[in-house]
Amino acid sequence: MTVTRFAPSPTGYIHVGNLRTALMNYLIARKTGGTFVLRLDDTDQERSKQEYIDGIKQDLDWLGLHWDRIEQQSLRLDRYAAVADELRTSGQLYEVFETPVELDLKRKKLLNMGKPPVYDRAGLALSEAEKDQLRAEREGYWRFRLDQARTEWVDGILGPVSIDTASVSDPVLIRADGQ
Repeated sequence: MTVTRFAPSPTGYIHVGNLRTALMNYLIARKTGGTFVLRLDDTDQERSKQEYIDGIKQDLDWLGLHWDRIEQQSLRLDRYAAVADELRTSGQLYEVFETPVELDLKRKKLLNMGKPPVYDRAGLALSEAEKDQLRAEREGYWRFRLDQARTEWVDGILGPVSIDTASVSDPVLIRADGQ
């Protein structure tokens, strides 16, 4: 079964880019007999506001983009924490400590060498003692270790897609604030 989602951050009112994404996902779900999920990405506690959640719902409803289910990130934090623990245990999540400035320097160096700006997985080489020392200086965050292999899927719009995951950086799954 096809499940699509629209995941706005309720930190402001909806804009045309949001609406385009919502419309495409809504149409794919309806065309395939699937489910369209409104997932509110409300993990930014300082800027997320109920008035923006209400506005997003009203705007989608007014446009006739009716969701089948609604999920709110902030109400699922316990589930995310449990899965993160499983991923840490399995070795799929690893802690890193680079600052945005350090990452920017790494990217620029790779680009200057004519290479793609892919994260070098430096965090995987850190010893526990090195991690402890870094934790004393700053908060760590967690990256998801992608398998270095070709991944293929069928996209609802593009059709068959194939990517070598070695060509992309391991994504940050948990920020330094734990979200």
